[in-house]
Amino acid sequence: MASSGGNEKSVNPVLRISQLDALELNKALEQLVWSQFTSCFHGFKPGVLSRIEPEVKAFLWLILWRFTIYSKSATVGQSILNIQYKNNLSQTEKYQPLSKQQKLWYLIFTVGGRWLEERCYDLFSNHQMQSFCKIKNCINFGAGLLKLCGLLNFLVFLQKGTFATLTERVLGIRSVFCKPQSARVLGFEYMNRELLWHGFAEFLIYLLPLINVRKLKLKVFSWCLPIAGLSDSANTLAENCKECSLCGEWPTMPHTIGCSHVFCYYCIKSNYLCDMYFTCPKCGSEVHNLQPLRYKIEMTELH
Repeated sequence: MASSGGNEKSVNPVLRISQLDALELNKALEQLVWSQFTSCFHGFKPGVLSRIEPEVKAFLWLILWRFTIYSKSATVGQSILNIQYKNNLSQTEKYQPLSKQQKLWYLIFTVGGRWLEERCYDLFSNHQMQSFCKIKNCINFGAGLLKLCGLLNFLVFLQKGTFATLTERVLGIRSVFCKPQSARVLGFEYMNRELLWHGFAEFLIYLLPLINVRKLKLKVFSWCLPIAGLSDSANTLAENCKECSLCGEWPTMPHTIGCSHVFCYYCIKSNYLCDMYFTCPKCGSEVHNLQPLRYKIEMTELH
């Protein structure tokens, strides 16, 4: 907020996205505080905090309110985003901090309201008397009506961008920037490069699952290492093929696929189950019929 004589400060409106981000940061902080607090009771008997959980939460939120709204007129999320509350009920356009009444009513609406909702649910959940049922129905109706009003307020907020929550509208408090926001200057070259890269990355993410990388690799391998001059006769097959064309070891349970190369049974079977269009990595032949090698191969290497 820019100074304009004395302690008066000018008001800078807050973007809608900044207000929503501040609310999300507040929720994340509350969850973090509660998880850290409950971790202190992991060594105790289960269910120690279940009976007094609403009161414990209310006490923790009271501490947060004391060191945020009461002392700084801003929540933790707002402080991170350079935002704070302004008394919108004042007639002047200059910045006016929240009054003590507004801070106390904020505590009652936020902390007290959540405590009352949780505690009333526990009080009336096990009672079957007619009077308790009527009170429970009235409370449920009031809670539903408040949620409906909150929804309508949110729709109005999306249009006007003034009050993000129903509590802010009722109390007449709004979010303003603490300091004037300077506009960021980004070069078009940087923006175009980022857009091009993101578009290319999305194209790859869509295209890569459609490409059979394994078959393509085997095809390139067969081009780089062409093998010629092998006889198609069975005797030449049994004599020359002393290693598996996939693993490079002496073939275990040797099988053929119709070409002049030999494979281990488990190598060729697993590859064929993985890819029904599997081809020989050395000659590129497709699997016509998988059958064992009928000629006996010595199990010692020929030197």
